[in-house]
Amino acid sequence: MKKILSILIVFLPWTIKRFLLIKIWKYEIHPTAKIGLAYIFPKNLIMKEGSKIEHFNVAVNLHLIILNKNSSINRSNWITGFPINTKSEHFKHQKDRESKLILDDEASITKKHHIDCTNSIIIGKYSVVAGYSSQFLTHSINIIENRQDSLPIVIGDYCFVGTSCVILGGAKLPSFSVLGAKSLLNKQFTEEYHLYGGNPAKKIKLLPEETKFFKRKSRYTI
Repeated sequence: MKKILSILIVFLPWTIKRFLLIKIWKYEIHPTAKIGLAYIFPKNLIMKEGSKIEHFNVAVNLHLIILNKNSSINRSNWITGFPINTKSEHFKHQKDRESKLILDDEASITKKHHIDCTNSIIIGKYSVVAGYSSQFLTHSINIIENRQDSLPIVIGDYCFVGTSCVILGGAKLPSFSVLGAKSLLNKQFTEEYHLYGGNPAKKIKLLPEETKFFKRKSRYTI
Protein backbone atom coordinates (compact mmCIF):
# COMPACT_ATOMS: atom_id res chain seq x y z
CA MET A 1 0.00 0.00 0.00
CA LYS A 2 2.79 2.42 0.92
CA LYS A 3 4.54 1.65 -2.39
CA ILE A 4 1.43 2.57 -4.37
CA LEU A 5 0.96 5.71 -2.30
CA SER A 6 4.56 6.76 -2.96
CA ILE A 7 3.88 6.71 -6.71
CA LEU A 8 0.69 8.71 -6.35
CA ILE A 9 2.35 11.31 -4.11
CA VAL A 10 4.79 12.23 -6.89
CA PHE A 11 1.99 13.88 -8.87
CA LEU A 12 0.33 15.80 -6.02
CA PRO A 13 0.65 19.56 -5.44
CA TRP A 14 3.63 20.36 -3.23
CA THR A 15 1.68 21.48 -0.16
CA ILE A 16 -0.19 18.17 -0.02
CA LYS A 17 2.91 16.17 -0.93
CA ARG A 18 4.95 17.81 1.83
CA PHE A 19 2.21 17.15 4.40
CA LEU A 20 2.08 13.44 3.52
CA LEU A 21 5.87 13.01 3.41
CA ILE A 22 6.12 14.47 6.91
CA LYS A 23 3.05 12.69 8.30
CA ILE A 24 3.55 9.22 6.83
CA TRP A 25 7.27 8.98 6.04
CA LYS A 26 8.35 11.13 9.01
CA TYR A 27 10.65 13.22 6.80
CA GLU A 28 11.99 16.56 8.02
CA ILE A 29 11.20 19.17 5.37
CA HIS A 30 11.57 22.90 6.01
CA PRO A 31 8.59 25.04 4.91
CA THR A 32 10.78 26.75 2.28
CA ALA A 33 12.19 23.50 0.86
CA LYS A 34 10.63 21.90 -2.20
CA ILE A 35 10.53 18.70 -4.24
CA GLY A 36 9.32 18.78 -7.84
CA LEU A 37 7.92 15.95 -9.96
CA ALA A 38 10.39 13.40 -8.61
CA TYR A 39 10.45 10.01 -6.88
CA ILE A 40 12.46 10.70 -3.71
CA PHE A 41 12.06 7.98 -1.10
CA PRO A 42 15.14 7.27 1.03
CA LYS A 43 14.50 5.81 4.48
CA ASN A 44 15.22 9.22 6.02
CA LEU A 45 15.11 12.65 4.37
CA ILE A 46 16.13 16.00 5.85
CA MET A 47 15.68 19.15 3.77
CA LYS A 48 16.79 22.41 5.34
CA GLU A 49 15.83 26.00 4.54
CA GLY A 50 15.73 26.84 0.83
CA SER A 51 16.84 23.41 -0.35
CA LYS A 52 15.23 21.89 -3.43
CA ILE A 53 15.01 18.77 -5.56
CA GLU A 54 13.89 19.47 -9.13
CA HIS A 55 11.81 17.40 -11.57
CA PHE A 56 12.56 13.88 -12.84
CA ASN A 57 14.97 12.82 -10.11
CA VAL A 58 14.88 9.33 -8.62
CA ALA A 59 16.37 8.51 -5.20
CA VAL A 60 15.81 5.03 -3.77
CA ASN A 61 17.37 2.44 -1.44
CA LEU A 62 19.37 4.97 0.57
CA HIS A 63 19.31 5.20 4.34
CA LEU A 64 19.60 8.99 4.43
CA ILE A 65 19.59 12.12 2.27
CA ILE A 66 20.40 15.50 3.82
CA LEU A 67 20.12 18.73 1.86
CA ASN A 68 21.44 21.59 3.94
CA LYS A 69 20.58 25.27 3.56
CA ASN A 70 20.00 26.38 -0.06
CA SER A 71 21.47 23.20 -1.54
CA SER A 72 19.94 21.74 -4.68
CA ILE A 73 19.62 18.69 -6.87
CA ASN A 74 18.60 19.75 -10.37
CA ARG A 75 16.82 17.67 -13.01
CA SER A 76 17.05 14.03 -14.08
CA ASN A 77 19.57 12.54 -11.65
CA TRP A 78 19.57 8.86 -10.70
CA ILE A 79 20.46 8.41 -7.03
CA THR A 80 20.69 4.90 -5.63
CA GLY A 81 22.05 3.11 -2.60
CA PHE A 82 22.04 -0.23 -0.84
CA PRO A 83 20.08 -0.47 2.40
CA ILE A 84 21.88 -1.07 5.67
CA ASN A 85 20.87 -3.65 8.31
CA THR A 86 19.46 -6.11 5.78
CA LYS A 87 19.77 -9.89 5.57
CA SER A 88 21.68 -9.63 2.31
CA GLU A 89 25.16 -11.11 2.13
CA HIS A 90 26.32 -8.07 0.17
CA PHE A 91 28.49 -5.71 2.25
CA LYS A 92 27.90 -7.83 5.36
CA HIS A 93 31.58 -7.41 6.23
CA GLN A 94 31.21 -3.60 6.37
CA LYS A 95 29.53 -3.06 9.73
CA ASP A 96 29.97 0.74 9.67
CA ARG A 97 28.84 1.33 6.08
CA GLU A 98 26.49 4.30 5.69
CA SER A 99 24.28 4.59 2.60
CA LYS A 100 23.77 8.34 2.53
CA LEU A 101 24.04 11.51 0.45
CA ILE A 102 24.80 14.81 2.15
CA LEU A 103 24.90 18.19 0.41
CA ASP A 104 26.24 20.95 2.62
CA ASP A 105 25.08 24.59 2.46
CA GLU A 106 24.72 25.99 -1.08
CA ALA A 107 26.05 22.81 -2.72
CA SER A 108 24.47 21.64 -5.98
CA ILE A 109 24.21 18.71 -8.35
CA THR A 110 23.20 19.67 -11.90
CA LYS A 111 21.63 17.33 -14.50
CA LYS A 112 21.70 13.69 -15.56
CA HIS A 113 24.30 12.36 -13.13
CA HIS A 114 24.43 8.90 -11.57
CA ILE A 115 25.04 9.01 -7.83
CA ASP A 116 25.68 5.59 -6.26
CA CYS A 117 25.37 5.93 -2.48
CA THR A 118 26.05 2.34 -1.49
CA ASN A 119 28.52 4.08 0.80
CA SER A 120 28.39 7.73 1.85
CA ILE A 121 28.84 10.68 -0.51
CA ILE A 122 29.46 14.09 1.01
CA ILE A 123 29.52 17.25 -1.12
CA GLY A 124 30.88 20.30 0.68
CA LYS A 125 29.67 23.88 0.98
CA TYR A 126 29.32 25.86 -2.28
CA SER A 127 30.56 22.91 -4.35
CA VAL A 128 28.95 22.02 -7.66
CA VAL A 129 28.77 18.80 -9.63
CA ALA A 130 28.52 20.56 -12.97
CA GLY A 131 27.65 19.59 -16.54
CA TYR A 132 26.15 16.21 -17.38
CA SER A 133 26.70 12.46 -17.01
CA SER A 134 29.19 12.23 -14.14
CA GLN A 135 29.24 8.98 -12.17
CA PHE A 136 29.87 8.72 -8.44
CA LEU A 137 30.47 5.02 -7.81
CA THR A 138 31.04 4.06 -4.18
CA HIS A 139 30.91 0.30 -4.74
CA SER A 140 32.55 -2.26 -7.01
CA ILE A 141 33.80 -5.84 -6.94
CA ASN A 142 36.93 -6.48 -4.91
CA ILE A 143 38.57 -9.00 -7.21
CA ILE A 144 41.14 -10.08 -4.58
CA GLU A 145 38.44 -11.05 -2.08
CA ASN A 146 35.82 -11.79 -4.79
CA ARG A 147 33.07 -9.82 -3.07
CA GLN A 148 31.22 -6.52 -3.34
CA ASP A 149 33.01 -3.72 -1.52
CA SER A 150 32.38 -0.03 -0.95
CA LEU A 151 34.14 3.14 0.18
CA PRO A 152 32.92 6.71 0.78
CA ILE A 153 33.47 9.68 -1.54
CA VAL A 154 34.21 13.19 -0.25
CA ILE A 155 34.04 16.41 -2.27
CA GLY A 156 35.37 19.35 -0.23
CA ASP A 157 34.07 22.91 0.05
CA TYR A 158 34.06 25.29 -2.96
CA CYS A 159 34.87 22.54 -5.45
CA PHE A 160 33.96 22.36 -9.13
CA VAL A 161 33.48 18.90 -10.68
CA GLY A 162 33.48 19.16 -14.48
CA THR A 163 31.19 17.34 -16.88
CA SER A 164 31.34 13.56 -17.46
CA CYS A 165 33.70 12.70 -14.63
CA VAL A 166 33.98 9.35 -12.85
CA ILE A 167 34.59 9.43 -9.10
CA LEU A 168 35.28 6.10 -7.43
CA GLY A 169 34.86 4.94 -3.85
CA GLY A 170 37.65 6.11 -1.56
CA ALA A 171 38.29 9.27 -3.60
CA LYS A 172 38.53 12.74 -2.11
CA LEU A 173 38.69 16.10 -3.86
CA PRO A 174 40.10 18.68 -1.42
CA SER A 175 38.39 22.01 -0.81
CA PHE A 176 38.97 24.88 -3.26
CA SER A 177 39.74 22.49 -6.10
CA VAL A 178 38.62 21.84 -9.67
CA LEU A 179 38.25 18.41 -11.29
CA GLY A 180 38.55 18.76 -15.06
CA ALA A 181 35.96 17.40 -17.50
CA LYS A 182 36.06 13.63 -18.22
CA SER A 183 38.51 12.95 -15.40
CA LEU A 184 38.76 9.77 -13.33
CA LEU A 185 39.19 10.52 -9.61
CA ASN A 186 40.20 7.27 -7.91
CA LYS A 187 42.29 8.35 -4.90
CA GLN A 188 42.45 10.89 -2.11
CA PHE A 189 44.14 14.22 -2.79
CA THR A 190 44.94 16.68 -0.03
CA GLU A 191 46.36 19.87 -1.60
CA GLU A 192 43.81 22.67 -1.91
CA TYR A 193 43.68 25.37 -4.63
CA HIS A 194 44.61 23.01 -7.44
CA LEU A 195 43.26 21.85 -10.77
CA TYR A 196 43.15 18.06 -10.97
CA GLY A 197 42.45 16.16 -14.17
CA GLY A 198 43.17 13.22 -16.42
CA ASN A 199 42.63 9.46 -16.38
CA PRO A 200 43.53 8.78 -13.65
CA ALA A 201 43.41 12.31 -12.25
CA LYS A 202 46.60 13.98 -11.15
CA LYS A 203 47.57 17.41 -9.90
CA ILE A 204 47.88 19.74 -12.89
CA LYS A 205 48.39 23.28 -11.64
CA LEU A 206 48.01 25.64 -8.72
CA LEU A 207 44.96 27.92 -8.72
CA PRO A 208 45.06 31.45 -7.25
CA GLU A 209 43.44 31.77 -3.84
CA GLU A 210 41.65 34.94 -5.00
CA THR A 211 39.69 32.92 -7.61
CA LYS A 212 36.17 34.33 -7.39
CA PHE A 213 34.50 30.92 -7.55
CA PHE A 214 36.16 30.12 -4.22
CA LYS A 215 34.62 33.19 -2.58
CA ARG A 216 31.00 32.80 -3.64
CA LYS A 217 28.18 33.65 -1.25
CA SER A 218 25.54 31.72 -3.23
CA ARG A 219 25.35 28.52 -5.27
CA TYR A 220 24.18 30.57 -8.26
CA THR A 221 26.66 31.71 -10.89
CA ILE A 222 25.37 34.40 -13.23
